[in-house]
Amino acid sequence: MKFLTLIFVAVIALLQYPLWLGKGSWLRVWDLNQKIVAQKDANMALKQRNDTLDAEVDDLKQGNTAIEERARSELGMVKHDEVFYQVIDQAPMAAPAPVPQAPAAKK
Repeated sequence: MKFLTLIFVAVIALLQYPLWLGKGSWLRVWDLNQKIVAQKDANMALKQRNDTLDAEVDDLKQGNTAIEERARSELGMVKHDEVFYQVIDQAPMAAPAPVPQAPAAKK
């Protein structure tokens, strides 16, 4: 009877080994699922970036308004008959520090 129990324990152990440590083990499946989730997040971020760039390309292809706006903001360009005024706010000047006076000499 003890021999039969040992055989059953050995068979169960041999069947459990591939489940936990083998090629298709639970640990490997869990790790692959974590990698899939991370890759899906990265793909979503890249898709959003691509959609933004695609919308920008479409906007640039359709009209001159986007090109003009970009030239004004990035290159500082103005139209031929325009005058550009730039107002620069001056930072408030700090009040000068009082000059310390030397102590009076004793006679």
